[in-house]
Parts: sequence; structure tokens; C-alpha cells
Amino acid sequence: MQRTPVELGIDGLDGTLGHRVYTVLRDQILNMSLEPGFVLRKGALCEQLGVSRSPVAEALGKLSSEGLVDIVPQSATRVSRLSLTAIQEESFLREAIEVAAVAKIANERSEEQLCKLSRNLRLQTLLIEDGDHAGFFEADVEFHNLILQFTGFPKVIAAADHLSLQLLRARMLLLPTKGRPKEAVEEHQAILDAIKAKDSKAARASMAIHLRQLIDRLTPLETTHPEFFRKA
Repeated sequence: MQRTPVELGIDGLDGTLGHRVYTVLRDQILNMSLEPGFVLRKGALCEQLGVSRSPVAEALGKLSSEGLVDIVPQSATRVSRLSLTAIQEESFLREAIEVAAVAKIANERSEEQLCKLSRNLRLQTLLIEDGDHAGFFEADVEFHNLILQFTGFPKVIAAADHLSLQLLRARMLLLPTKGRPKEAVEEHQAILDAIKAKDSKAARASMAIHLRQLIDRLTPLETTHPEFFRKA
């Protein structure tokens, strides 16, 4: 059944109209407000966002290139359904990037970088205590993004961002998972301890263990949420 669209707005965003439409749609798709399979009607989007068809078409084209929407000529444009194979592939590639990144950071980290990671981890703990699952998810993502940023390699950051699109959507289906946030904080602490000690080997091992927990939890989603996955 077609759901009622979520409220969308581009006020306050920067960039061209096309970029602003792209940004708001991308955010809504990644946080699962626009669910896999949802039909995106250009006319309705134009009316809701107060723009012409051109920026909407531009935004949908970019989202299609990222694999977030499926555009079928002379038919409907839909939010793309998830693929377990794509999720597993992204997880594999993400591990390769982040394990290498954390080893580099462990060898080269500064006190300022250490402070930012420690502050983020304290925030994660507070958010768990408050029962703020969405806030914890954002802080979790930020912890990993900080490590990637500290490499100083912009292409690494861009590659990791592009490779995490399906993972981010799938992870939203896991919120909240009882006990998992606390476990994730403990795993993050092990990563941080290794970085503090400048122990790149321990940092690599801790990051690999942490990331592999995710795919074990994501695999059953194809069964528990079949409506969000592509049919074989």
C-alpha cells in the first residue's frame, strides 16, 4: 500500500534548487522516512517542495546514480529496495577501508584527535542512558566518520560515504536492538584504547571485530522485513 508522504522542505538548505531537493530526499531515504519501494511522484514532490519539475528530475537522476531510487521510463520512480548482496559487499569494502584507516590513526593520532573521539564516546554513553536510539545512531556514525577524517585523505572519506548508503538504510531497521548499543560502545572503547596506546595491530583487530558484528545482525533482515528487499 502506498503510504502518505512525509513532510518535506528545502528551506534553510544551501546550494542550487536541484541540490537542495536532492539533499532532502537523500536524507529522508537514508533515515527510512521514505521506505524502500515508496513511489516518488514528480508532480507531488514539485507541489510539496514548491519547485518546478527540472530540479526534481535533477535530484532523482543523482539519487538513481547512487542506487537510492529506481527510475523506470514511462512507469513509476521508486525508492530502491534493499539488496542483501549489496549490503554484504558494502560491509566487506567498509571493513577494508576502516581497518586500514584506524591502523593509520593509531600510528599518527594527535591529542586533539584523541580528545574528539573520547568526547564522542562519552556522548554515546549519555545517549544510551537517555534511551535516545536515533541520537546514539548519529553519534555512532560520527565516531567512524571521525576516524576516516583523521586520515587526511578526502577520497577515502568520499569512498566510505558512497559505500555505506545501503548499510545506513539497513541499520535503521535494527533500531532499537536491545543491548546492542551498550555492546557497540564497549567495542568503540576497545578501538579507542588501542588508538590511545598507539597499538595499530590491536586497533585493526578491534575494528574488524566491531564491524563484523553488524553483518551478522543485518543478514536476518531479508526474512524479517521482506517488503523492503528485492525479490531474488
